Amino acid sequence: MSAPEFTVRLAQSEAEIRAAQRLRYRVFVQELGGDGPLVDHAAELERDAFDTFSDHLLLLDESRGAQVPEQVVGVYRLLSEKGAAKAGRFYSEGEYDLSKLKSSGRKLLELGRSCLHADYRGGLGVFHLWNALAEYVAEREIEVLFGVASFHGTDTAELAAPLSLLSHRHLAPEALRVKARAEHFQRMDLVAQEALDRRAAMLKVPALIKAYLRLGGVVGEGAYIDHAFNTTDVCLVLDTAEMNAKRRKFYEGRL
Repeated sequence: MSAPEFTVRLAQSEAEIRAAQRLRYRVFVQELGGDGPLVDHAAELERDAFDTFSDHLLLLDESRGAQVPEQVVGVYRLLSEKGAAKAGRFYSEGEYDLSKLKSSGRKLLELGRSCLHADYRGGLGVFHLWNALAEYVAEREIEVLFGVASFHGTDTAELAAPLSLLSHRHLAPEALRVKARAEHFQRMDLVAQEALDRRAAMLKVPALIKAYLRLGGVVGEGAYIDHAFNTTDVCLVLDTAEMNAKRRKFYEGRL
C-alpha cells in the first residue's frame, strides 16, 4: 500500500454520507456482527435516523483512488444540540439518562459512530481525524463532549475487569454522571478494587476509550448491553474545560 495522503473534512453530499455509512457497515456489521432496523444489507450501509441531523467528519486517504467511496477510511458522526432537537433526542438517550448534561447549561456535542478502516488502525490517521475534530469543537465553542463507546460482545463476565476499572477509577463527577437506563442497566463494579489487576484490566479496554481517558474523559454510571449490535456500551463524557495543557496538545495532535 502506498503512503497515505490524508485529508479530513465534513461530508458535503448524500454520496459522501453514504461512503461513511459504507465504512460503518464494514466495521460495525461485518467485523463486529451488529445490526439494526435501518441497516441496509443489500447496499451494505449502516445507517439510522440520526444521520440526517448530524455532521459527518471524514478521514480520506486520497492515495486509494480518485473516488470518495474508496478514499473514506475513517468517520465521526457529530450531533449538536440543534441537531438533536430536530431528531427528537440525542442518540445516546436511547441508552442513557442525559438529564444532568442537558440541564448543565453547558454547550454539548455528541460524538458517535467513530470507526477506522482496519488498515489504518494504530497509525497516524486517527490523529488527523482528532485534529480536525478539535478545530470543529473550538470553532463552535463546545464545552462538553459525550457519546457511547463499545466493548465487543455482551458477556459481562469476560468484561468484568475492564468495566470495574472504569467504574473504580474513571467515574464521572456527580454533576456530569449520566446513568444507563434501567431496562438494560449493567453494574460496572463487578470486581472489588483491591482484587483488580489494573494493568491486565487496562489491556482489555478498547483503544478509543483509552484515548478519551488520557484526555481526561470519564464514564457514566452503569453499562448498557446492546444485543442488536453485540456490544457492551459505556457513556464517555469529556469536559473540555478540564483538559490540562498536555492533554490539550495530545487532543490537537501535537504530541
